[in-house]
Amino acid sequence: MPDATDEAFFDRADAHINLSNEQLREFGDLGKVSASMMFGTTRFNAWVSTRNFKSGEEMAQAREAMLKYFCEQYRMMLEDNLDDHINNFSKYMTAQDA
Repeated sequence: MPDATDEAFFDRADAHINLSNEQLREFGDLGKVSASMMFGTTRFNAWVSTRNFKSGEEMAQAREAMLKYFCEQYRMMLEDNLDDHINNFSKYMTAQDA
């Protein structure tokens, strides 16, 4: 989750969401836009991870630890956002229809 000192965390996240919303208006397919966003996130995270190693062999040794970290982070963030949408379902769905 965001570092308390990183005031731009949600601004950056919102920028990605806004891009996906623009793509949704253009392409009209929630599943495809969501899949593209998720693929982009995983590709970027793989690239960021690569920068921490001196070789592919070294990276391969850390592969399971990286998978565990990213999967745990994704699950934690998804749980928080699902709970938020469950608790605010009427508010969010009304705002969408407005």
